[in-house]
Amino acid sequence: MDLILRNTARKIIAGAFCAGAFASCKSAGKTEASLAGKKKKPNVLFIMSDDHAYQAISAYGGGLNKTPNLDRLANEGMRFDKAYVTNSICGPSRAVVLTGKYSHINGQLDNRSSFDGSQQIFPKIFGEAGYQTAIVGKWHLKSDPQGFDYWNILPGQGEYYNPEFIEMGEKKRLTGYCTDLTTDIATKWLDKRDKTKPFMMMLHHKAPHRTWQPAQRHLSLYDDVEMPEPESLFDDYKGRGTAAKQAKMRIMDDMIDSYDLKLDSAVAKPSGRGWLDKANERLMEKMTPEQRENWIKAYGPKNKAYGEANLKGKDLLKWKYQRYIKDYLRCIASVDENVGRMLDYLEKIGELDNTVIVYTSDQGFYLGEHGWFDKRFMYEESFRTPLMVRYPKTVKAGSVSDAFCMNLDFGPTLLDMAGLEVPGDMQGESFKNILENGGKEPEGWRQSMYYHYYEYPKNEHNVVRHYGVRNKRYKLIRFYYGIDEWELYDLEKDPKEMKNVYDDPDYAKIVKDMKTELKRLQRKYKDPESLDI
Repeated sequence: MDLILRNTARKIIAGAFCAGAFASCKSAGKTEASLAGKKKKPNVLFIMSDDHAYQAISAYGGGLNKTPNLDRLANEGMRFDKAYVTNSICGPSRAVVLTGKYSHINGQLDNRSSFDGSQQIFPKIFGEAGYQTAIVGKWHLKSDPQGFDYWNILPGQGEYYNPEFIEMGEKKRLTGYCTDLTTDIATKWLDKRDKTKPFMMMLHHKAPHRTWQPAQRHLSLYDDVEMPEPESLFDDYKGRGTAAKQAKMRIMDDMIDSYDLKLDSAVAKPSGRGWLDKANERLMEKMTPEQRENWIKAYGPKNKAYGEANLKGKDLLKWKYQRYIKDYLRCIASVDENVGRMLDYLEKIGELDNTVIVYTSDQGFYLGEHGWFDKRFMYEESFRTPLMVRYPKTVKAGSVSDAFCMNLDFGPTLLDMAGLEVPGDMQGESFKNILENGGKEPEGWRQSMYYHYYEYPKNEHNVVRHYGVRNKRYKLIRFYYGIDEWELYDLEKDPKEMKNVYDDPDYAKIVKDMKTELKRLQRKYKDPESLDI
């Protein structure tokens, strides 16, 4: 019996195991066993969307959209302005969250792998401590979930309209919109749960993942708005190396008319990529007659106008950007509404203030910066992720933190906040102390972060493997596998990462220091890659 089970067995003596009985082996203090039973254990609701850029949450000041329910989490809790991921791609990020370990340790290097669910994950520890556990929504790890009392997941990427869900191994097709249905399933399970036990739920939305299909009620949202363009929409990549130039995630060149832009066959230009050129029609075939009628009514006139305009060059890129960003933000509107539904539900059942609520994304996303969509790169927009935590018992309303936090830390932090022991082999650190101290960094908190992306050459976006280190001012990246190039960015002078200064002699000492730190972090996290730098 491992350390966690031994501790659990010792403390579940009278059948009244309560939060506060345990202490994290990575936290500063210990709660005395004599306090057991005097403090109600907190519930945990971990909400994670897919590809939700921090730029598209109004609490972050992006200026694109309004997200009142997400803003409520920030206003009533803590907003993290320096939260990052270890590997900016869906499956690996989810595995890091579950295990608190880097990809090379948990085995999920890319989206093609199947997650080994037999290994230690933080929900299993909650279950062993008497919590009821559930995961609902996007899973995207190929293997079936293990360590949950209840699971109801989307197969693969899932579908926006009338999607299939797999409930405890049984496939069921539901009628409706995926974001709404995910919340419906979550609240139904919470209604039926054993209310004598606290719950730990992971609620994972598919939205706003590609191909950005909005709910029926949002099909015409933003039609009368001209969205602001990012400064680098027309980036020519002169300030970067080979990796940025060869990446295939340009809105102008790499979006597929039918698949990404909802253009119908009358105006869509074929890409030569088979069924993707019929994606819009295939989507409508799966819709109910009413859904299909509303879809055609919303997109038909706009598509006709596009065809008649016969746009070229920059005007065409501008149109594609507007179509992309509006559909993306329409999907987020449904996420925001459903976060509000969950908050209202928890308030209704009297558990809102006794629930640690986390909102985050599996990584960031490009909203036209550098002319891109998608993620993968260590550049800031995909490396950084939104993070907000609400728990009024210990987290000050409206607080903000600039401390470096990572998705590696989510499991350790949630365990720590529930008074459960954090396994010593988890590589993340609990940021409970930051939450409880107004966002201030504790002494000895990380001042740099390590990143490693692996999915190459077998990825459609052609993003080369790379690893790197970021501290409060600089970012050093090494691209490898087919190319061997370094990039250094001075984030104080160049926050948009437009100019690589790796070869600038004025930065020679910075390069040397950053390489030393990179090597230290690779050793710390037991990453065998290129320790000979």
